[in-house]
Amino acid sequence: MYIAKYDPFREVRSLQDEVNRLFTTAFPSGNGREDALNGAWYPKVDIFENSENLVLEAELPGMKRDDFELSFENNVLTLKGERKFEKRSESDNYHRVERAYGAFTRSFTLPPTVTAEGAKADFENGVLHISLPKREETKARKIEITGTDAGAKTIEAAKTAGA
Repeated sequence: MYIAKYDPFREVRSLQDEVNRLFTTAFPSGNGREDALNGAWYPKVDIFENSENLVLEAELPGMKRDDFELSFENNVLTLKGERKFEKRSESDNYHRVERAYGAFTRSFTLPPTVTAEGAKADFENGVLHISLPKREETKARKIEITGTDAGAKTIEAAKTAGA
């Protein structure tokens, strides 16, 4: 007589394997050359702010200024472009293509505290640097406090979105 050990998680693991298989076939990982050539890429972006501006930096290695465009509408910043695969010669036989190529679009919804007026964009060494100034009414202000204690004192007011 054969005695099988009961595994309460066997069916859960089986279900997990089926879900993994479903997602693997429906959404390929993008590591193959075909995916890279068909536009399965997007530029990496850093977004940060300082006291005067909201700054966005995008990596666009190997691209020229004419390969992409930038637009700002309804507080949405859109970066669109294409990096083309250029085979050097017909005799070249590529063994591996890991760099991604193709069209891309990235859109960023920005806070209402920034404006396109006075925006600057520079492209140098494959990095696009976009600087969007903050609206004057949203910048921090100093408020002077007066009173009978120890004279006047200045404090910095916090930034507000609508003030």
